[in-house]
Amino acid sequence: MKLYDYEVTGVTDDTRNVQEGWAFVAIKGESFDGHNAARDMLSKGAAMVITERDLGLERQVIVENTRLAYAQAMSAFYNYPTSKLKLIAVTGTNGKSTVASLIKSILDSLGHKTGFIGTINYDTCGKVYNSVLSTPRQNELYSLFAEMVQNNAEYCVMEASSQALAQYRIAGERFEVGVFTNLTQDHLDYHKTMEAYYQAKKSLFDMCENALICIDNKYGKRLANELIITPQNNNVFTYSINELAGFYGVNIKTGGGGVSYRLMDTLTEQSFPMNFKMPGMFNVANSIASVAVCSLLGFDTGECVRALEKCGGVRGRSEVIYNGKFTVICDYAHTEDALVKILTSAREYAENRIICLFGAAGERDSEKRPIMGASAARLADYLIITSDNPRFEDPAAIISQVEEGCKKLMTPYKTFVDRKEAIEFALSEAQEGDIVLLCGKGHEVCQVIGDEEQPFDEREIVKQLIINN
Repeated sequence: MKLYDYEVTGVTDDTRNVQEGWAFVAIKGESFDGHNAARDMLSKGAAMVITERDLGLERQVIVENTRLAYAQAMSAFYNYPTSKLKLIAVTGTNGKSTVASLIKSILDSLGHKTGFIGTINYDTCGKVYNSVLSTPRQNELYSLFAEMVQNNAEYCVMEASSQALAQYRIAGERFEVGVFTNLTQDHLDYHKTMEAYYQAKKSLFDMCENALICIDNKYGKRLANELIITPQNNNVFTYSINELAGFYGVNIKTGGGGVSYRLMDTLTEQSFPMNFKMPGMFNVANSIASVAVCSLLGFDTGECVRALEKCGGVRGRSEVIYNGKFTVICDYAHTEDALVKILTSAREYAENRIICLFGAAGERDSEKRPIMGASAARLADYLIITSDNPRFEDPAAIISQVEEGCKKLMTPYKTFVDRKEAIEFALSEAQEGDIVLLCGKGHEVCQVIGDEEQPFDEREIVKQLIINN
């Protein structure tokens, strides 16, 4: 391979951003292959092009994987910022944002400056940015790491999405702890099969010093077993709400105000009473995971429990946004598994009916739509099916697909293309003691219609509707 001595002043994989002196990384995507533009990028002033094959160009660097090379180049460009941070990553279909947010909350409470990268936002310990992707692309990801270092962050907690792992957005970093929450059907529009989806998640643990795995689902059990028998991954720990594990809960009680249980830490042979303000059995698991991570980082488990008990919850995750004659809860549940969990949780403390408002996202795994409808119909008392980021799809057609899963059951339902009208109807129908679950938006404050992000904050909408009524 030829080596070139050039001063590179920037790195990009976007042909629109190439400037004189920059390196252009040729990545083959679903609809565009950057290799086809490499020659033009040199003509545009690029110092070099990074490719996966010989293009016969004067200033080309050939690598095995340009996606990984892009991450490595961005890391080098920002002077390897992660070498100055202690990294924690959380992966799984559901629970990533909650667990990652709770870990950050504990570390902050213990006096350690902690950055955050996830679905809710990007926090660099000096500025908070709106997030576009749970795990941003290589150029933005390493820019955020660098900003954290500049702001004297000690830790960074991040969500590691399956797409990001499959696309090598992370440059072979070393994580102090990697967490696996669960795996259920989602993102098959991208991964095609559950096996490919699982393997993408599993790849995170090639980069982890310690693995913390929930064994309450079959994929977690499989992952724990596979990592245990792999010599280089011998620091494997487990957590559970159903089985004996390294960290588990007993005497669990749930209610509308949260959960209480006794946290068993078999590593130190201690146990601790826990009172956590987020309701639902799944939040027992989320709270156990967050305390376990901090314990594995070397902090006293009891201090971590006390820090978590002070946490008021996570935005858009089992978030009570109104509690009066009836209760309104906002949750990000946008998969069948997440809907089942939030509905099952609500049933534990519901005094009357559960009214579930939900939709299915456009241009995402369409096979899960009727499955979501069937699960919601099985567990709720009344359904309101509406829009949730339809993008360029017809929202009425999406709703019709969700309906197919409801029709075999007797649960009453109504449909509204307009989500605000759907919320207004839900509130007008709510009776004393009812729980109204607004599922799918969670922390989001917009509806994606076409390529426009239209302002849509369910908290403000509920507030205004209740005040006006």
